[in-house]
Amino acid sequence: MTSHGKLRREKGSLAEYESQMKDLRAQLGEQMKILDSQVEVKQQQLSDLSEFLRRRGDIESEYARALDKLTERFTHKTKKKEQWGQSVCQVWTVLLTQTRLMSREHASLGDTCCNTLTQRLTHSTEDTHRLHKRSKEVGTQMQDELLKVTTELQTALKTYNQYHTDCLIAEGKLKEAERLEERQTGKSAELGIGQSGSQRRSSVKKMERLMEKRHGRVQETQLKCTKARNDYLLNLAAANAAMNKYYLQDVSTLIDCCDLGFHQSVERVMKCYLTNRWRILKTEESGLKQLETAVTSLDQSGDRDALLQQHDTAFCLPFRFNYHPHEGDQVSAESQVRYELETRFQQLQSRLAAVTLETEEVSIIKTLKATLTALLDNMGDSDSNPAPDVPSNQSHEPPGGSTAPKLALAKRRANQQETETFYFTKVKEFLTSSSLSSKLQAKHDLLQDAIQKGTLDQVACLSQIPVVVESCIRFINLHGLHHEGIFRVPGSQREVNLIRDAFERGEDPLSDSECDLDSVAGVLKLYFRGLEPPLFPYDSYNQLLDCSVTEKAAQIKAIVSSFPRPLLIVMRYLFAFLNHVSQYSDENMMQPYNLAVCFGPSLLRGVDSDDAVAQQPQVNELVKTMILQHDVIFPSQSEVPGPVYEKHMTLEQEYCVFMQVKVRAIQAVAMFDYVARSPAELSFKQGELLILHSKASCDWWRGEVGGVKGLIPHKYISLYTLIS
Repeated sequence: MTSHGKLRREKGSLAEYESQMKDLRAQLGEQMKILDSQVEVKQQQLSDLSEFLRRRGDIESEYARALDKLTERFTHKTKKKEQWGQSVCQVWTVLLTQTRLMSREHASLGDTCCNTLTQRLTHSTEDTHRLHKRSKEVGTQMQDELLKVTTELQTALKTYNQYHTDCLIAEGKLKEAERLEERQTGKSAELGIGQSGSQRRSSVKKMERLMEKRHGRVQETQLKCTKARNDYLLNLAAANAAMNKYYLQDVSTLIDCCDLGFHQSVERVMKCYLTNRWRILKTEESGLKQLETAVTSLDQSGDRDALLQQHDTAFCLPFRFNYHPHEGDQVSAESQVRYELETRFQQLQSRLAAVTLETEEVSIIKTLKATLTALLDNMGDSDSNPAPDVPSNQSHEPPGGSTAPKLALAKRRANQQETETFYFTKVKEFLTSSSLSSKLQAKHDLLQDAIQKGTLDQVACLSQIPVVVESCIRFINLHGLHHEGIFRVPGSQREVNLIRDAFERGEDPLSDSECDLDSVAGVLKLYFRGLEPPLFPYDSYNQLLDCSVTEKAAQIKAIVSSFPRPLLIVMRYLFAFLNHVSQYSDENMMQPYNLAVCFGPSLLRGVDSDDAVAQQPQVNELVKTMILQHDVIFPSQSEVPGPVYEKHMTLEQEYCVFMQVKVRAIQAVAMFDYVARSPAELSFKQGELLILHSKASCDWWRGEVGGVKGLIPHKYISLYTLIS
């Protein structure tokens, strides 16, 4: 694909995002209009019901004729209204049907309708308007948050496209420089006879500087592109999560907030109406039961679902934002940004845990439920629902009566508004926290997948010591610590090749003790010599050589502590083993410096090999220091978890039978003095009697001296007799 084609593709992606953003804004605006229209419908319903009850009280004197007219009027009005609240509309239908039978009822019902019930409906109308206003504020805030997230996504996409374009331009310039270099090389070859040496060198140096500059630019733009791509993907996941959260959860919650107490208020008023009717209208019991059934069927969640289904185009979840990569780009934990991704992943884990704990805290959920219950109870106060056995002429105070009920009602209204404020504050906090949690979870899951994919590709170097290193060191630990000239005396080249080829096939040729020790040591040195880059990275070579003599160990530790964790684990394992080998230098003749001479060129080397010979003494001293002070320089297992070298390894299958004879112990005599080099070993004097229990390896016995149990070296003793 040409660069112009890629630019057109980028513009197409941006245009698609802009179109989605435009549709999203229009959809959000339509939602608010629908919610506004619904509050008008509810207020109109409450107003109609209040008007109905007031007129009912006014026309009680002409009850039969006037009530029939009233029923016909509201039947006609309800047919014209939008049938949104299905359960409330069902109540209306039953109510109007039964109203046709109430033309001859008692005048006290009219008094109840004109006073208590109309006042309650007035309060419900005020509550509905106020609650809708607060719900709209919450909804506007959530929509702004959603638009903010999508805007951040659009910005991240633009940044990603810009950096990727810069990367393509830099790569093109690099290719152009490479072609120029090839042409210049060919031209120099043709004109080489006529050019002086200095001119050719100057031309070559200029071209090298140009290539170096272009390479640097390509690497810089690639790194920026990678970071921008990852940031774009994170914002993409967060935007999709935010939309899912808003459309699948928040919208329902907002509708519930708008309807808060509306259905219950209607239910309370109608139950009050039913209570008075049951007191005086026993003859109409069957009709009232039908109305009661309709009132009991008031379903806030069902009406909410009906609203969502009726306006599905406004409330349905939009299409997900799709990922538009360049040239098949994929999110990955590349080495340049792996540390940053891991750090960001850990931060996201901590923050997600805190937000989740805050959102799902039991006390918060209980507070919301308790507040909602108290609010609904306050909104459905029992003053509008008098007891059935109270006579109608005693259930109402005269117009100039006591002011105590009015004061109590005013107090309850004030408490209700305080409870509403607290409840909506908690609802807002819960919605904000849960929305943040969903966005963080989306980013967390995406980063976790990327890091795990990068980890699986490098599991061999991240989780364990290489098999060839572990097997060779184990073999030498069991059979070669006392071997004179270990690592210095060369082994058979043929056997070295055979062992190396077996390791490359995935086998372990050192599972038995028939291999030549010097050849095994040669395989270990050959492995580290063949590493590219070497075990110590190239960029640390000069830093390590510059370490001063007085504080060398501390300076080395400061340098190696910045190495990747897999390298530190292998270094710690190797140098602990070399230190153990040097402890037997009186037998194997391999002091720390001799070991440094054998391993230094393989472990530590620079890019420029011209100065390798001159700097070799410094390298040897440096490696010698690491062998002697390995426990100071390299981190412990608690600091960097991973395999550690054990001085006393055992065979995979220990000897349970010695010389095919089952014995309880073996007596031996010490041929030489021996001083223990570790807590697991035993010290003894020449001529001292020893008790041997079992073989630990070809070079060590498990036994006891003077009642103290430990390891005894085989070369320092002579078997005396068997104890059956």
